[in-house]
Amino acid sequence: MKTGFSFIVFSLLTLLLVGSCKNAPRKEPSKDLFTLFVEDPDARPFYSDKQGVFGKNGMVASAHEEASKAGLEILQAGGNAVDAAIATHYALAVVFPFAGNLGGGGFAVIREHSGKYHSIDFREKAPLAAHRDMYLDKDGNVIEGLSLKGHLASGVPGSVDGTVEMHSRLGKIAWEKILGPAIRLAEEGVILTEREARGLNSYKKTFLEVNGPQLTYFIKPDGTEWKKGDLLVQKDLAECLKRIRDKGREGFYSGKTADLLVAEMKKGGGIITHEDLKQYKSAWRKPLVSDYRGHKVVSMAPSSSGGVALIQMLKLVEQYPLQQWGWNSEKTAQVMIEAERRVYADRAKWMGDTDFIDIPLDKLISAAYLKERWKDFNPEVASKSSDIRAGDIPGYESMETTHFSVVDKEGNAVSLTTTINGAYGSKVIVEGGGFLMNNEMDDFSIKAGVPNMFGLIGNKANEIAPGKRMLSCMTPTIIEKNGKLFMVVGTPGGSTIMTSIFQTILNVIDHKMTMQQSVNALKFHHQWLPDRTVFEKGAFSDKTLAELRKKGYVMDPQNGTLGRMDCILVYPDGRLEGASDPRADNTSVGY
Repeated sequence: MKTGFSFIVFSLLTLLLVGSCKNAPRKEPSKDLFTLFVEDPDARPFYSDKQGVFGKNGMVASAHEEASKAGLEILQAGGNAVDAAIATHYALAVVFPFAGNLGGGGFAVIREHSGKYHSIDFREKAPLAAHRDMYLDKDGNVIEGLSLKGHLASGVPGSVDGTVEMHSRLGKIAWEKILGPAIRLAEEGVILTEREARGLNSYKKTFLEVNGPQLTYFIKPDGTEWKKGDLLVQKDLAECLKRIRDKGREGFYSGKTADLLVAEMKKGGGIITHEDLKQYKSAWRKPLVSDYRGHKVVSMAPSSSGGVALIQMLKLVEQYPLQQWGWNSEKTAQVMIEAERRVYADRAKWMGDTDFIDIPLDKLISAAYLKERWKDFNPEVASKSSDIRAGDIPGYESMETTHFSVVDKEGNAVSLTTTINGAYGSKVIVEGGGFLMNNEMDDFSIKAGVPNMFGLIGNKANEIAPGKRMLSCMTPTIIEKNGKLFMVVGTPGGSTIMTSIFQTILNVIDHKMTMQQSVNALKFHHQWLPDRTVFEKGAFSDKTLAELRKKGYVMDPQNGTLGRMDCILVYPDGRLEGASDPRADNTSVGY
């Protein structure tokens, strides 16, 4: 009786989810989701019952409602997806200081409506005074926290240069107009959500420790704690944004803002100089292109490891009937975990900044190489990460990010992921500028074989060098079907970015979920080392967990969540479904 009731409840839930827009095309989840409910009445495949947002003329999905509205405002004013993405980016720097930024960097994959693709790498760089052993003591041991907190943890920011480059090449409306929403939000103030108020309160002590007792930024004027509904006004940040509006790149990398940034670095023992700012340049990269079950997958090349890893994972599991096996079933989960394990081992060995090292990109995603990587897979027993090493190629030596997706009425699309790394970056707030600096230097291999803040292992390919970009997991991705725009996906999440996107894509293509269902679906993650699979509670039925553990898998339920997806799906009739993650304040808006 209990199981039958659960089946009925889930059936009704599904009807509500797929019927979120009148006359919207209906996409039913895999029948195996129903089976999961019947087997385990207490299981919930979805984090929440949140429904997608539909529009016909444009869609923006981001981490904050006000930032999404800023992008939509630019679309409605005649801007294209690139213009709207830039507006969203600068609005996030105001309303989402946890990860939105002027003092960070990122990556974007861009599709023109003609089908032409671009990708830009505006990842931060190591300052010119940086060196391989700068975070080690005299005995060669890592100095705890030095690459994470304070002025020395920051790389040279790339966000402003990257957005200026994007607009120069692909923008449509005036630069000055694009900055308008962000400036307005900074001057007039943004109403804090409960989550953002809690974040600012949680880091108050660290802000004061890093910046000194005279700090006023992100500290409530009356000294009390922030609460939901409070107004956060950022006048100095507004002035910074105005300088960028008026002078473009030079409004940040020279003049008053540059002087403020360099003075802040000198004050706190940082090493970023005027010369670092002058020399910084974004890099247009050739996007990585592959296919998965007849879909064209376009993703980011290094210095992000995300595109390579995503394509490797998709190609490794493509040989299996995942839809027939079912969502998060024992067989499906096993091949996904084993793919993730091998891909993260490859990441540790091969990935770095292609301006400094030679990466065999084509070979890493080739069928022959991946076939060799899969030779030691045994469906009867779990592999051991201690036995898995990166693959060999002859001739070669060995959650604090934010993502948004934008589609306009012409079919232009942007998938953009940006970060200052840890929560509120290095916690350094540039005095007189009001913006946070990144702690991206921790994304280098501080010492070969020593994990970073996300537990990721790195080696020589990602060691620190002056002017070098640190490795990233960011994976902005666009997918086509039958030559037409199909999906725009991405997420923050540090080391879990690539696996969250991997699962989200499989949920839509293999398990026939709607975009929002795919985002809502509970997720899991394996990254080679440590040798364990973490998962959101409820992601597997008790029966599946028992089967996987019997084979030797270490399955570790987490109290926290995985991913903060912001994605867009294009239906055959041209309708756009915006899907923003229910795990945070993420919001899609469309028209």
